[in-house]
Amino acid sequence: MPVPTLDSTALRVLGALLEKQMSTPEYYPLTLNALVNACNQSSNRDPVLHLEEAAVLDGIETLRAEQLAWEVRGAGSRTTKFEHRVRERFDLTEQESAVLCELMLRGSQTPGELRSRTQRLYAFQDLAEVEAALDCLESGPERLAVKLPRQPGSRESRYAQVLGGDDDPRATQPLSAAQGHEPAAPSLRDEVAALRSDLATLRAEFETFRSQLE
Repeated sequence: MPVPTLDSTALRVLGALLEKQMSTPEYYPLTLNALVNACNQSSNRDPVLHLEEAAVLDGIETLRAEQLAWEVRGAGSRTTKFEHRVRERFDLTEQESAVLCELMLRGSQTPGELRSRTQRLYAFQDLAEVEAALDCLESGPERLAVKLPRQPGSRESRYAQVLGGDDDPRATQPLSAAQGHEPAAPSLRDEVAALRSDLATLRAEFETFRSQLE
């Protein structure tokens, strides 16, 4: 079965389900109200969305058609809950799931950003472990991530998921200079993101060095 192309709503629903399953398993599967709140929360989201229940249900239906989510009911319970099937669908490890989840919820990121932002999902030991998970997502039987051209002034390349959404890199990935086009001048936002990425990398390297001394 080919990798699906999801709209931004279905992608956010899938990312929210995966996040809550990994970060707060005691509250998973999610009721519709909890899922709407998870989709619309302001932390760990880029962009922040304001989805209504009907939109979230539409997203669930899209995921059901792709065998990526379904409804569940406990014995004797009238409350319908929802859970994802992305790990089973693509045979993902915990590391790969954490990285893919962050890419779905916050868009393209560097390995350094991913390491610092996935702590609530999985505690990566170092950048090499993050990069290994990215390599698996990029080169597995079903390609789920792609490495984007490095931005001017950035020490790290960014990675993006390819399941869909408004910024699907399959449609928007910029051409590199090697393809006969000069790269666009970096915006202030890009420069700030690059600086933050460099800082995250330095922090990760320092933590690795400190752990070796302990």
